[in-house]
Amino acid sequence: MAIKCGVFKTTYEDDMAIWQTKASKFWLWLFIISLFIFPFVFQNSKYLLYIANTVLIAVIATLGLNILTGFTGQISLGHGAFIGVGAYTSGYLMNTFHLPFLLCVLAGGFVTAFVGMIFGIPSLRLKGLYLAIATLAAQVILEFVFIRWRAVTGGNQGLLVEPAKILGYAFNSDFKFYFLALAFTILAVLIAKNIVRTKPGRAFMAIRDRYISAEIIGVPLFRYKLLSFGISSFFAGVAGSLWAHYIGIITPEHFNIMVSVQYLSMIIIGGLGSIYGSIMGATFMTLLPEVLRAISNLFANKFPMIVDLFGAIREGIFGLVIVLFLIFEPDGLAARWRTIKNYWKLWPFSY
Repeated sequence: MAIKCGVFKTTYEDDMAIWQTKASKFWLWLFIISLFIFPFVFQNSKYLLYIANTVLIAVIATLGLNILTGFTGQISLGHGAFIGVGAYTSGYLMNTFHLPFLLCVLAGGFVTAFVGMIFGIPSLRLKGLYLAIATLAAQVILEFVFIRWRAVTGGNQGLLVEPAKILGYAFNSDFKFYFLALAFTILAVLIAKNIVRTKPGRAFMAIRDRYISAEIIGVPLFRYKLLSFGISSFFAGVAGSLWAHYIGIITPEHFNIMVSVQYLSMIIIGGLGSIYGSIMGATFMTLLPEVLRAISNLFANKFPMIVDLFGAIREGIFGLVIVLFLIFEPDGLAARWRTIKNYWKLWPFSY
C-alpha cells in the first residue's frame, strides 16, 4: 500500500494558494472559531480581554511594519510615531467634526499613509543604517508635533477620544471592543497576505533581495518603495485609530521611540517577511511583559525589591530575548513553525 508523504503541487495556482492543504484550512478555521469563542469564556476577566485587545491591535501595526521591513527591506524606526498620527487624526476628526467611526479609521489610515510616504522619500537615495536614521528623524519630528500642536493633540495633557460606534452601537467595553478589533485584524491579515501575492508584493521582495537586479529588469524602485511606506503607514494608522478609541485618552508617551523599537523587535522575533511571523511576534512581545509581571508578583513577598526594579528588569529581558533570537533563531518564530509543519508533512519519512 502506498503511503502519501509530502505535499506535491502541479499548478502555479496550487503553489500560490493561501490554504496549501485541507488540513491547514481546517485548523485555520478552527483557530478563528476559537478566537470568537474566547471572549465568552473569559468575559468576566477584563484583564485577559484587555491583553487580547492589545494583541489584536499590535498585530495590525506589526503587519504594516513587516511589509516595509520584512518584505521590502526598508528599515523604519518611526513606526510608533506613525501609529500616533493615525490615533490623533481619528480622535480629532471624531471629536471636532463628529464623523462616523469607520470614516475616522479610514481617514486616520490614509493621513498616516500620506505622512509615511513623505518621510519615505529619502528611501530612494538611502538604505540600511542611513535610512534608519532618516526614519528616526521622522519619529523625533512627529513626537515634537504631538507635544506642541496642542490645538489638535492636546499636548502633554492628552486627547480624550470617544468610544467606537457603528450604527449607534457603542463598543465601550473590553468585551464589545474585542469583536471589533478581531474583525479588523482578520481583515488586515487577509489584505496583507494578498498584497504579498500580487505584483507589488513580488516587486517588494525583489527590491529587498536584489534591488540593483530589480531595477535592471524594470522594477521602478522609487514607486514601490514609496508604495511600501504608504501601505505600512496605513496599517499603522488603522492600528493607532483603534488604540485611541479603545483606551479613550492618548498622550505623546504612547507613541515614543521605545514603541517603535518594540514593534521592530516584534517582526525580528516573529520572523521578517512572514505574515504568520507578524502575528507570532506581536503576540509574544505583548504577552512577555505580562508574564514577567506575573512572575514578579509571585516573588514580591520574599523579594520586595523586584517590584521596584520591574521596569529595568523588563527592559533588560527584552534586550536579552532579541539577542538570543538573533543568535539562535535569526529567522524568528515563523521559521520554527515552518520546521515543525514540514516535519509532519513528510512524516513518516521526515528525515
